[in-house]
Amino acid sequence: MNDFTFYNPTKLIFGKGQVEQLKELVPQYGKKVLVVYGGGSIKRNGLYDQVMSVLKDIDSEVFELSGVEPNPRLSTVRRGVEISKENNIEFILAVGGGSVIDCTKAIAAGAKYDGDAWDLVTKKAFAKEALPFGTVLTLAATGSEMNAGSVITNWETNEKYGWGSPVTFPQFSILDPVNTFTVPKDHTIYGMVDMMSHVFEQYFNNATNTPLQDRMCESVLTTVIETAPKLINDLENYELRETILYSGTIALNGMLQMGYNGDWASHNIEHAVSAVYDIPHAGGLAILFPNWMKHNLKVNPSRFAQLAERVFNVDPAGKSEEEVALEGIEKLREFWTSIGAPSRLADYDIDDSQLDLMADKAMVNGEFGNFNKLNKDDVLAILRASL
Repeated sequence: MNDFTFYNPTKLIFGKGQVEQLKELVPQYGKKVLVVYGGGSIKRNGLYDQVMSVLKDIDSEVFELSGVEPNPRLSTVRRGVEISKENNIEFILAVGGGSVIDCTKAIAAGAKYDGDAWDLVTKKAFAKEALPFGTVLTLAATGSEMNAGSVITNWETNEKYGWGSPVTFPQFSILDPVNTFTVPKDHTIYGMVDMMSHVFEQYFNNATNTPLQDRMCESVLTTVIETAPKLINDLENYELRETILYSGTIALNGMLQMGYNGDWASHNIEHAVSAVYDIPHAGGLAILFPNWMKHNLKVNPSRFAQLAERVFNVDPAGKSEEEVALEGIEKLREFWTSIGAPSRLADYDIDDSQLDLMADKAMVNGEFGNFNKLNKDDVLAILRASL
């Protein structure tokens, strides 16, 4: 494996009724609190009232930013930065899923930056400081509750980029499985596809001697695969929600990626697709990832074969490594389809008319991918296979 340094300062608070801990946590950072949330589901399920009641009990001066989009937009980040600067916000509380948390990270850093927050997202500037923020998670998916990464979309220019900084880790994250009970079936499915995709991005690397990391990745994948069919038919099952919620955090809090760099090419391609069409991120990943796998199979067939055997129980007897690997990829596609994930861009009414534009957006920083470098022809081939 490669040399590495692991750093994660986020305090993870997991379990039923843990939102009450806000009473002790928030006052450590100040009185003026900006609460950031999405389209209103937290008002329908009662979490909004619960959070606001706690903040009232500790005499917080509360400001609100609602309406964060599923693919959080720069315009919303800018509104949050403006609120923060005008009102001398001392702490931000993100109540929602990964999109709300990603938006909050950009607001927190933007509030401490003299220029436009887009400079930070496009890496024209580096976030050296940020307002402290915490999260109350409502969706098992992105792992944003325990990492420093964020993805922001500039809808005016159809650009979508990932970014991050050591200052954009949450101070704390509260994870109560009960708060995920009301997540609809489709978003529950998207969340599980997303966390599996995060594991795949890390699993496909070029390091050697990573037996423990491999088994850790495979364990998360098999856990999600075993749990998913049960959960989509029993959405208010605490134990199933608990398992998936924790899986999403472990999938992208840095623990699985010690000792190597993951690939992340599929995410880059999906960002280009959803920057143009604004489709659900995990829906795009479900479509693209198996085709990325097929396209890169020959780079390291044994890696794909190992995944097929250990995670998808492919019998290798009498088969070549490539045959085993292809069978594993097909089993992944079959699994995602079986739980209701999309399999083609056509499922979102996307045709071949914008392939070149999407490929150009994916290539904005040149060739990409750590497992295998992709050029524009590679991207176009993966997109065509995904139609």
